[in-house]
Amino acid sequence: MKIATKLIHSGVEPDPSTGAIMTPIFQTSTYVQSSPGDHKGYEYARTQNPTRNALQNALAAIENGKFGLCFSSGMAATDAVIKLLNPGDEVIAASDMYGGTYRLFTKIFEKYGLKFHFIDMQYPNNIKNYINLNTKLIWTETPTNPMMNITDIAAVSSIAKEHKIMLCVDNTFASPYLQNPLDMGADIVLHSATKYLGGHSDVVHGCLMLNDAGLNEKLQFIQNSCGAVPGPQDCFLVLRGLKTLHLRMQRHCENGEKIAQWLRKNPMVENVYWCGFPDHPNHAVAKKQMRGFGGMMSFTLTDNSMEAAMKVLSSTKLFSLAESLGGVESLIGHPASMTHASIPKEERIKTGLVDSLIRLSVGVEDVDDLIEDLDQAIGKNESTAVSKKIQREPATV
Repeated sequence: MKIATKLIHSGVEPDPSTGAIMTPIFQTSTYVQSSPGDHKGYEYARTQNPTRNALQNALAAIENGKFGLCFSSGMAATDAVIKLLNPGDEVIAASDMYGGTYRLFTKIFEKYGLKFHFIDMQYPNNIKNYINLNTKLIWTETPTNPMMNITDIAAVSSIAKEHKIMLCVDNTFASPYLQNPLDMGADIVLHSATKYLGGHSDVVHGCLMLNDAGLNEKLQFIQNSCGAVPGPQDCFLVLRGLKTLHLRMQRHCENGEKIAQWLRKNPMVENVYWCGFPDHPNHAVAKKQMRGFGGMMSFTLTDNSMEAAMKVLSSTKLFSLAESLGGVESLIGHPASMTHASIPKEERIKTGLVDSLIRLSVGVEDVDDLIEDLDQAIGKNESTAVSKKIQREPATV
């Protein structure tokens, strides 16, 4: 079954009591039992819920996995994976990653005896320098947030399997429509379903997809014991979002490419970070493991100052200044003060995340309108840029 068909039909069956084609929202906290232990497969809604089960089955299918697990947020899903580890265990993680993940690793789990190594995973062989008997998990994002670096999932998986280390891939930026890490050897795939899977900026949700039954059993135990589960309304919204993921991602990709190319040609833009450029450092890897390059990108201005960046960030009309990404509407953000503020500046700078970096989540609006909006916002700096250029030019006699 092709992915577009999976997105619409997987995990969903007509309601047996009414024939409703959409999975009902089972808004209940508990279930009646005929006698102790004699029930219809459901006991308590933290453990099981029919709406959530339908979504978990759909999520597993779209990532070509056997099991799906839902959580109350992407961070709750991340938290569950790290809870598989024990004090003294070590994790090798990508140095360019979502700031909330970095915060969870360093501010919460380090004090419980876990050790994290943050490295550049654009070059998989870097990983080998940090592997020891305590290494239990490799964690990566690809494309990364916000520098759009690419990790070769198959190459990292090969290293992980050689050393019997678990590999988790955060696939949020790509979505299952563009990339399927389980097919390339990952043990766990994570999504902040808040983003592309939900797609409408109206739900907070996270999920894990995997193939190993034993690992699924452990994660189910954590899911139920810790209780960071989504409600049925949230699961319903993600189920609804999945049905149009392929259509939305096609437009995200089309709009993203046009805007990335436009930004690169703009004389007021210095650098554009988007993995679809042929000269992107790992473009060949991206082309091999992805079916498109998505609608996420970052850029800096020629006037690489905070003042110029802030002027752009506060001047857009269609690109809304907000955290998050992956919705139908376009968003603009400032990673240094928003999504990545929890990462120390010296660590951010090492990955290229300068204070003046601007991140775009390109939506599905008319691309000409989006370009016009960026043009007028970036143009606010034109007089300043010309003035600085004149000041730098040597005087002529």
